[in-house]
Amino acid sequence: MKRTFAATLVALSLGVSFPAQASVADDVRAVYDQFAAAQNARDLAKVRTFLVDSPKFLWVSDGMSFWGPDALVKRMAEFQLAEVWRVDPDLADAAIVEVGDGAAYIHMPLALTIGLKAKPDVIHFLVSILCVKQAEGWRIAALFTTTEKTK
Repeated sequence: MKRTFAATLVALSLGVSFPAQASVADDVRAVYDQFAAAQNARDLAKVRTFLVDSPKFLWVSDGMSFWGPDALVKRMAEFQLAEVWRVDPDLADAAIVEVGDGAAYIHMPLALTIGLKAKPDVIHFLVSILCVKQAEGWRIAALFTTTEKTK
């Protein structure tokens, strides 16, 4: 529903409030937060719902390209065989870059805890995720990871 400027001023003067509109940054953070929660729950069926359903979906991991959402799910299933698997994205330090109408990158540090319960490894990554808005909502179209280097 479109509101004109004059109608909005009248409504505000009468004390009428409008629901806040989520920003692109809020939407992108929310989709990534839900994607990470599904990973931590080891719910790969749910993980897949956040990915663009296209053979052009791309995940670059460890210098290798994985095409299509099923390739991500298959590789992630192998990682999740570990006793401990947890991603901890630093959403507070995330940078959102809008690249066009209905497309944005989220870039942030992430810690992956993986391995044996007695002594899991913690690997620090930088992740960049291309999100696109589709009819069913925001989805991940590409995901790029690299180990984080310290200066």
